[in-house]
Amino acid sequence: MDSQNTPPSPLKTKNKHLFIAGVFLVIGFLGGFFYNNFQAGPTLGGFRPLENKELGKPETVDFSIFWHAWNTLQEKYIDRNDIDTQALVYGAIEGMVNSLGDPFTNFLDPEIGKRFEQDLEGSFGGVGIEIGVRDDRLTVIAPLKDSPAFKVGLQAGDIIIKIDDTETIDLSLQKSIDLIRGRRGTRVTLTIAREDAPETLEFEIVRDQIEIPSVELEFVGENKSIAHLQIFSFNQKVDNDFKEVAREILRSGADRIILDVRNNPGGLLDSAVNIASWFLPEGQPVVIERFGDGQETVIKSGNIGSLKHLPLVILTNKGSASASEILAGALRDNRNIKIVGEKTFGKGSVQSLFELDNNGSKLKVTIAEWLTPNRSSIHNNGIEPTLAVERTLEDIQNDRDPQLESAIDLIKNL
Repeated sequence: MDSQNTPPSPLKTKNKHLFIAGVFLVIGFLGGFFYNNFQAGPTLGGFRPLENKELGKPETVDFSIFWHAWNTLQEKYIDRNDIDTQALVYGAIEGMVNSLGDPFTNFLDPEIGKRFEQDLEGSFGGVGIEIGVRDDRLTVIAPLKDSPAFKVGLQAGDIIIKIDDTETIDLSLQKSIDLIRGRRGTRVTLTIAREDAPETLEFEIVRDQIEIPSVELEFVGENKSIAHLQIFSFNQKVDNDFKEVAREILRSGADRIILDVRNNPGGLLDSAVNIASWFLPEGQPVVIERFGDGQETVIKSGNIGSLKHLPLVILTNKGSASASEILAGALRDNRNIKIVGEKTFGKGSVQSLFELDNNGSKLKVTIAEWLTPNRSSIHNNGIEPTLAVERTLEDIQNDRDPQLESAIDLIKNL
């Protein structure tokens, strides 16, 4: 996903511009401090003192209470010889960012930062779900295609009540992720509340190595003339994979496309813009970023447009989030493309990833919100379908897809 057809959202080593919906790919953590203010010194006994360099300290902020607390712990804590001072620094960072109350602004320590990078690369261990906090409840945003969670029947919108025997009501996002993740071959039981289920449901899931697919192509319809193109994640593989299937569509002679972003939780902004550019003329607005200072940036389509002549319908559901919503909104607003399925998740904030040091610590910060080209706000609102069609649990269990069938019927007449 290194294609950068459209400025100004470059992927940089120090500052990765992201759209992220879930927290299994994203790993949502709450934290923040200035880690670069501290550098580990030599170990004295069980205590690892840190050199306080106070780099970049704001003049208007009184840090004396922080150091008072720090020194009190060193002098009075009963097991002070066992204190890990680096853990104290990370805890301070986590607490500072947690105070913002934004589940998408997170501190990532080196271990979590490494996991985060692996997730964006498209491979990690776990059960294969995107989770987040919605209305103070731990919620499944989307099960990933062919993952253990997908195979046992977890659905977007499921509320996770318990992880094994641990209730989630007071769990942080970080702790929930840690409890769900585990070694390949081990089991975890999730207790679920589902909107259309009279009782809670239990799913025992065997953890596995999760390989996140990016795209999948099949040809449907009476003459196989409709390309059903699924995008599962805007990860670092999707740009190249999409290019290959786009070329296959052009070689095939297919004359229509159903673009399916159901259960796609999002990913990299640049990839959403790049894929939109296949369906739009150059220079069309794809998304508007609105920053905290009121400034706005319009990100436009690049010079591709190879699929812009083909009739198009988009499939969405409540697991379509973030970059999926950017793509759907851009094509709807620029080409009046019809959307079939369900209202999308409604994740419309922009995060940038900043590296804090050479050890892998990172800070993921919400820097802006995004609007569709027609200035519709998606955050907490989602995108409504043109044609609302549900796919029930019974449909899934019986391998029926009324949403896809409706999209096929609609696109035949375009």
